[in-house]
Amino acid sequence: MFEDKTLVCKECGEEFVFTAGEQEFYAEKGFENIPQRCKNCRDKRKAQRAERKFYDAVCAECGKECKVPFEPKEDRPVYCSECFADKK
Repeated sequence: MFEDKTLVCKECGEEFVFTAGEQEFYAEKGFENIPQRCKNCRDKRKAQRAERKFYDAVCAECGKECKVPFEPKEDRPVYCSECFADKK
């Protein structure tokens, strides 16, 4: 049913193979988009996200201390993840 596909990484421009097994895995998980990056570029992006700096903040809603992935500004309220989810 699935056949190997050769794709081009949008990050480095190198070709990589999207194997039949990977395609089957994507289908089982319900993923609709094909990979845009090769494994090396995906691994680099994951590592960069792990290195993100977090800042201490106090939730404007409940007053709980929390960490956020951006530098809080005095003129904008910051919410903990629970209060932020409630606002949606």
